[in-house]
Amino acid sequence: MFSFEFLIRILPDLMRGLVVTVQATFGGFALALVVGLLLALGRRSGVKPLRLFCDGYIAFMRCTPLLVQLYFVFYVMPSYGIRFSALFTGILCLGLHIGAYIAEVYRAGIDAVPDGQWEAAKSLGLKPVPLWLRVILPQALPPMIPPLGNFLIGLFKETPLLAAITVVDVFGAANNVAGLSYRYNEPYTAVAVILLSVSLVAAYFVRKLERRYSPDAKRSR
Repeated sequence: MFSFEFLIRILPDLMRGLVVTVQATFGGFALALVVGLLLALGRRSGVKPLRLFCDGYIAFMRCTPLLVQLYFVFYVMPSYGIRFSALFTGILCLGLHIGAYIAEVYRAGIDAVPDGQWEAAKSLGLKPVPLWLRVILPQALPPMIPPLGNFLIGLFKETPLLAAITVVDVFGAANNVAGLSYRYNEPYTAVAVILLSVSLVAAYFVRKLERRYSPDAKRSR
């Protein structure tokens, strides 16, 4: 039978796991945003070796499972003297893995900027940095917000994989409770509700950003 008393008793453990989930999600997402942008810019570079490296990196990351990457970094790399904490390893692998997918989002957004905008900016003599910061990215970013928001929400569902490298997130905390108490209804139901609530909050803010920076909202201002 479902026991609310037991549920209240295990909530502190689940909340500690939720803190780890949020740290891994937002840390990995922040790293993925940077990695994805660098890859997208590298693929547009005039330096052929850089373009080939970026293409190969994206292909490798997208064609190998995240779980394999986690195992390799946490269990294999220490044999070569490269060692990170479990949570840092999780954030690093999440960021490097999801960054390969986000690079495609950046590419699509940048390619969607009309050629006339590029030509007009270059005709005004804008240097590369002002060209990107003032002309290209402000137009490319709004269409990227929905898919980027989807990746952020999806990351919440990827964090349970970090249990393979001993990171105790909210799902790992529920597993520990279930293993010690042999009660499964309360911890897993609570995890489902917690993750659903967090995802809904994240989706709400993503939707607000999308509306705020949509072309129609800019015209109304």
